[in-house]
Amino acid sequence: MSWCEIPRPLVVIVGPTAVGKTEISIQVAERLDAEIVSADSRLFYRGMDIGTAKPSSEERQRVIHHLIDVAEPDEVWSLALYQREAARIIEEIHQRGKLPLLVGGTGQYVRAIIEGWEIPPQAPDHRLRETLERWAKEIGAEELHRKLRLLDPAAAQAIDPRNIRRIIRALEVILGTGKRFSEQRRRGKVPYSLLIVGLKRPRTELYKRIDERIEKMIHEGLVEEVKALLAKGYSPELPPLTAIGYHEIIRYLRGEITLDEAITLMKRRTRDFVRRQATWFREDDPRIHWLEVNEGTVNEILVLVEDKTAWQIYSEERGSALQFQGTEKKG
Repeated sequence: MSWCEIPRPLVVIVGPTAVGKTEISIQVAERLDAEIVSADSRLFYRGMDIGTAKPSSEERQRVIHHLIDVAEPDEVWSLALYQREAARIIEEIHQRGKLPLLVGGTGQYVRAIIEGWEIPPQAPDHRLRETLERWAKEIGAEELHRKLRLLDPAAAQAIDPRNIRRIIRALEVILGTGKRFSEQRRRGKVPYSLLIVGLKRPRTELYKRIDERIEKMIHEGLVEEVKALLAKGYSPELPPLTAIGYHEIIRYLRGEITLDEAITLMKRRTRDFVRRQATWFREDDPRIHWLEVNEGTVNEILVLVEDKTAWQIYSEERGSALQFQGTEKKG
């Protein structure tokens, strides 16, 4: 059975930071003549390459990648905008007769696509937002995150305590509607057949890879990359520059911490981020085929692609994906 026989196919590859999604997805895409649609919010921004472990120009020449380098660091890419653009690109890939691979570790971006989230059209309340921004400056990001945790524990668990913009947006929606932010994204119809693959490694191995990746970032010039962004006039308070790696290097450049301290904080925050990612991609999720990363992982994915029982098949009659068609889930 070929994936070409699957109606509106979408292969999804998820997993934590540093697990190896980039190289594995490229190899799978090469074997299937597929195109990759990024679901990593850190990769949107031009000039932020080293600190985001963005696929290199050589890797992007091997396989077509979408939704990378689509904005400047001072532009805001909302979840709703991402969902709309990803859907448009997936449709274009289908029209070309190719297979789209949705790849990434940003949980809410992946799930907005695979669960057909209906994102509420909550208009920004600029007066409330300004009040919250002033409050954030007074009490700090971590205390603001604690306030969110009291109002909406589920939303707080999914949001980085240092991501002031997302914390403020969640509080804005909660205070403006009287409803929890985490409850306002309803599942809608999913217009794809889905094959969802999760990549995993033993935790000690994953942490070792994280540490090595961060050391490599420093060696390859992360400090110089951050200096260049600041020299262009980008504010250190911009959400992309508060991300892991950039925030710590900015503190180092300001003389607040040493470079060694910055590296230690980067490693610690990345491990915390991996734990938050696990709340989005759970190993007990029956939709996900979890694979331990090894030399045979690419072939295992190719076998799943050709196995119709591994897919959640799209039904035109229902306008959504059905659960697994086989008697037992593979993987």
